[in-house]
Amino acid sequence: MVNRRSFLKKASALVSLAALPELVFSEELKAGINRVNNISPELVAQDEDFWSMIKESYTTSATLINLNNGGVSPSPKVVQDALDRFNKMANEGPSYYMWQILDKGRESLRKKIADLAGCDIDEIAINRNTTEALDNIIFGLDLEKGDEVILTKQDYPNMINAWKQREKRDGIIIKWVELDLPTDSKDYLVNKYTEQITARTKLVQVNHIINWTGHINPVKEIADAVHAKGPEVMVDGAHTFGHFVFKIPELGADYYGTSLHKWLSSSIGTGILWIKKEKIQKVWPLMGAPETQDINNIRKFENLGTRSFPIEYSIANAIDFHLMIGPERKEARLRYLKDYWTSKLSTYPKFKLNTSLNPKFSCAIANFSIEGHEPGDIATKLFNDLSIHCVAINWENIHGVRIAPHVYTSLSDLDRLVEGLKPLCK
Repeated sequence: MVNRRSFLKKASALVSLAALPELVFSEELKAGINRVNNISPELVAQDEDFWSMIKESYTTSATLINLNNGGVSPSPKVVQDALDRFNKMANEGPSYYMWQILDKGRESLRKKIADLAGCDIDEIAINRNTTEALDNIIFGLDLEKGDEVILTKQDYPNMINAWKQREKRDGIIIKWVELDLPTDSKDYLVNKYTEQITARTKLVQVNHIINWTGHINPVKEIADAVHAKGPEVMVDGAHTFGHFVFKIPELGADYYGTSLHKWLSSSIGTGILWIKKEKIQKVWPLMGAPETQDINNIRKFENLGTRSFPIEYSIANAIDFHLMIGPERKEARLRYLKDYWTSKLSTYPKFKLNTSLNPKFSCAIANFSIEGHEPGDIATKLFNDLSIHCVAINWENIHGVRIAPHVYTSLSDLDRLVEGLKPLCK
């Protein structure tokens, strides 16, 4: 009887865990949030005491300055702790705790993601990254020989390669757009994405953010113009979810995929796929779904077999942390950081910014080049001399170094970057 009571008590506790309780933040953290609640996001963006407190919520290196958060971001401690906790639970008895306990909280997690995304719960599938999400669309649409899709040469390689595979396998036609960036012209961008549309064009792929430079596309305007001519729109949102404030349906697209381990700071290997509800039925899942599963069900895109439930489950904690900071405050801080370091170098004649400073066309990410210096050499020097980790970009007509700070990045980190670049700019 005692053992039975003990088991029931433990099972009850685990079931309550699956209900995704809100995070309990430290008193210091709550006090810091309360202090800035009535202050504008733009003023909070300059409050170093507040952001120092946020930085202490991470476990980032004390010696390495990571300015490549566009690749993948670290998770705050609350997310790491959640991942460890759920992983330990799963390992007590994997097949029981994973599928009988953790998997039961999947719908609560889906609801939490949908609320942040501003969409219906039945439009969100939980995947591992943007590539997996968008491959469901690329390989799941019924396309015939001669059907056209429109891409830009500035798109992400994984998406380009997936479409090239369909080109080889099915005989579809890829039509290429060459973007000249940076630009502040919506008309230019809309025209570049739409001018090649014909009666055979089935889909236009649009990057929400072009990862090489941080350029933000006017997706809604592009999507509306594309739809007016007939094709569907798929958005590569790898760098946008949790980066700045928007709701996915407001983009006006048909399909959207993103990674959560970038700007949302979720565990590495988390992402989502959004499909407009009426489009779900027409898309085949990348992984075969059970025959009994409703073909209109977004969950058919989650049939991955055995996967890490602890990693997925910690997404909820990342969302809580994101909401605790405040999405508007976070966006304002990321913009402030980009403007801070670029303004200190903009007067140097050899320094060239390859990203617009117009807030409609950029947020945290910026790309720069320095006359007389190769991007790879600059990135190597920054790392060897100052332990600054960033990435050199040489892709199509984009050549420079990408800098991507995050909410844990301090002004002193960026001062170090500026001081390291000044000698090269003279």
